[in-house]
Amino acid sequence: MNSSIVSMKKISYEYRRVDDDGHELEAIHALDQVDLDVKTGDFITILGHNGSGKSTLAKHINALLFPTEGTVLVDGYDTAEEKNLLTIRQCAGMIFQNPDNQIIGTVVEEDVGFGPENMGVPTEEIWERVDESLKTVEMNEYRKASPQKLSGGQKQRVSIAGVLAMHPKCIIMDEPTAMLDPQGRREVIRAARALNSVEKITIILITHYMEEAIYSDRIFVMDRGKIVMQGTPKEIFSAPDELNNYHMTLPMATELSYRLKEKGMNLSEGILSRKELVKELTAKIKDAGTVQELVAKADYPSDDRRKEETEVILEAKNLTFEYEAKTAMCVKAIDDLSVAIRAGEFLGIVGHTGSGKTTLIQLLDALIKPSSGTVLLNGEDVFNKKYDRKKLRRSVGIVFQYPEYQLFETTVLKDVCFGPKNLGLSEKEAEEAAKEALKEVGISEEYYEVSPFEISGGQKRRVAIAGVLAMNPSVLILDEPTAGLDPKGREEILGLLKKLNHSGMTVLLVSHSMDDVARYAKRILVLDKGNIKYDGNVREVFTHADELEQIGLAVPEVTYIMRDLKKSGMNVSTDILNLDEAVNEIGRVLC
Repeated sequence: MNSSIVSMKKISYEYRRVDDDGHELEAIHALDQVDLDVKTGDFITILGHNGSGKSTLAKHINALLFPTEGTVLVDGYDTAEEKNLLTIRQCAGMIFQNPDNQIIGTVVEEDVGFGPENMGVPTEEIWERVDESLKTVEMNEYRKASPQKLSGGQKQRVSIAGVLAMHPKCIIMDEPTAMLDPQGRREVIRAARALNSVEKITIILITHYMEEAIYSDRIFVMDRGKIVMQGTPKEIFSAPDELNNYHMTLPMATELSYRLKEKGMNLSEGILSRKELVKELTAKIKDAGTVQELVAKADYPSDDRRKEETEVILEAKNLTFEYEAKTAMCVKAIDDLSVAIRAGEFLGIVGHTGSGKTTLIQLLDALIKPSSGTVLLNGEDVFNKKYDRKKLRRSVGIVFQYPEYQLFETTVLKDVCFGPKNLGLSEKEAEEAAKEALKEVGISEEYYEVSPFEISGGQKRRVAIAGVLAMNPSVLILDEPTAGLDPKGREEILGLLKKLNHSGMTVLLVSHSMDDVARYAKRILVLDKGNIKYDGNVREVFTHADELEQIGLAVPEVTYIMRDLKKSGMNVSTDILNLDEAVNEIGRVLC
């Protein structure tokens, strides 16, 4: 039997707080009598909603935090003893959510060697470790590259290499794929699985993507600082009602299998993967009669709202933008791009990391000036010297990827008031606008006087959105607003955007989640190397699965399931975008 590499006994932890006058406030209980035992060589996943205690738990394993009560042993070393800290941090390496927060070197190989150098490893051995680590994560060919020129997935693999170079026995990965495009997510999870199966490194993965959790040996679910569920992936995902109580969802294949069983189909319990589901369903074709007679291609409605005769509200004309223009380091982020956005649209903007998505939305809001071309708002050139930018700020609001960078005031209410006051509203008018916006995003009065830095990730997103809504824009642009959120938080934010769009607001959603875009957007703009690769309605764009994969993207998971069923001989339509459509289409064949 494997020995324990991590052993936690009755761990509790409190975040202490003080107000502006130095008075101590009520402590936040982040962990409450947690017991956790991880065997050497395990691959475990920790799930839980935002604020459940996952990251706090992870930081105890890496000795970045120390328990208020209880004992943490890492490879037999007590984290409470200062003499053990270097050994513990060498044993248990940490990979954070945003690789930019972890990479400090200007060249990949120097960054990877930073950890061993600080541990006092001899120079010759450092380079041996750098070679070994970069080869393990398949990044050796980029060793001389600048990390800032790499994609998100590549950066995260460099972060992993930097930890590997310290020869850890355990790697803790705290939402390592939250900010990555589909290809980047696949790269990182594939690397983690290889490290576990080939290198025998213990992996502790924290994620909000249920599809990533199915590869674990065991899953632990947290809620309010406690471990409330634990078991194999099959055991955990066989309890959908209990998971729902903790604001978790199921992997897509599992959810679809449950939906089909509700329709009366006889399927095995605990289906986890696309492969398992397709195998079971295709085995039933023989019992379904003559499939060709039972099913015709479904006639799903077009989602193309561009046919509506609404006016163009925002337009980019021949936009080009270069970073470090006229230097040897020049990068063309946007290349002669033109697009027209109509009033009332819900436009999804997708593309691999570095495709130009964020640059484009910054240009649309005139936060940066194009190298050439222009942007028109209601027909007016926003880069014209005579144009009043306040008019733009009132009309086009933008919510950035990291809400903590957008929030800065001492209280939630003051933060949301900031924008309206800058537009010239009185104190009273600004407060009324702020309260109305906070109400619209579902933030109750009890949070008005709370610091925006003391609320959950989902609440931060909503407050950041409220700060923009308080300025009453007609266009709302959001850059990855659900990144790092648990399933419930993600549904809350996307549901809010749907509501705003139905009320007439134009919404531009930048996202790496193809499932989210498929569910909520009506039109998709696909960017690749600063150009528009595709521009069309959702169903039309997602028919180009192979081409999307070639540029680092994907199609919704349920669409992959239908494509695999088709390849396996089931005559189903493959332009399926959501669970309801999939259930109906499979039911036409097999029920």
